[in-house]
Amino acid sequence: MFLLAEYYTKIPDIISGKNQGGAYFNAQLTCVLLGEYNIGAMRKTVYHGSGRVIKKPVFGFGKPYNDYGLGFYCTESLDLAKEWSVDENRDGFANCYEIETEGLRILELESQDFCVLHWLSVLLSNREFELDTALAADARDYILEKFPVDTDKADIITGWRADDSYFTFARNFLSGAITLTKLGEAMRLGKLGTQFVIKSRKAFSRIEFKEATLAKARDWFALKKGRDDEARRIYRDMRAARERNGLYITRIMDEEMTADDLRV
Repeated sequence: MFLLAEYYTKIPDIISGKNQGGAYFNAQLTCVLLGEYNIGAMRKTVYHGSGRVIKKPVFGFGKPYNDYGLGFYCTESLDLAKEWSVDENRDGFANCYEIETEGLRILELESQDFCVLHWLSVLLSNREFELDTALAADARDYILEKFPVDTDKADIITGWRADDSYFTFARNFLSGAITLTKLGEAMRLGKLGTQFVIKSRKAFSRIEFKEATLAKARDWFALKKGRDDEARRIYRDMRAARERNGLYITRIMDEEMTADDLRV
């Protein structure tokens, strides 16, 4: 269900809690919630870390196998963008943009409308990787079937960032090595923050380049590596302790849990 343009003009009615066409709308200062999508209503500043200055992001350009598919991957944190932009021996740039989100459909995977398995389902739909056990393959199929997320109509997607080490955490869950609770905790390790992914042609047309800030590798690579090393260390300790009666993927499948189950 989506917010039509004519409904968007009725903000006073929405704020007062009136029911439009049988659907209850809850307005906040930043967005209007509608089903799985939020309708943006503000101007945002976002940053993209890169080895070069990008004044005009191009719709349809990039790698299709990123976390949330093809799109322009940003963050609302300048410091994280600087970290992401550098390699050990290469400086980078934190490109700054403003984007008007009014009327855009924003899919917020970290919101209470979704659980960790919804986020994992999106990753499984986009990322290319090998599953080395029959259990992991069955788990992938189960999550894709029981926790689907329609991302096709989203102009913007926000959610956790899953670089290579963090994706290893997800693979361990699929293989039955860690519980759902520990997967959720693991994804918050290192404080990678939330990605802000610009997806649609309409959203791309709203991007306004502001400036590019140089990030020196000698300053930012150590922070980037330290964040990842710390997350790996904490995760090793976390994984070592087995969680009794925890929600392992085998239990989730055996009991045929779905998105409406409060345990997930």
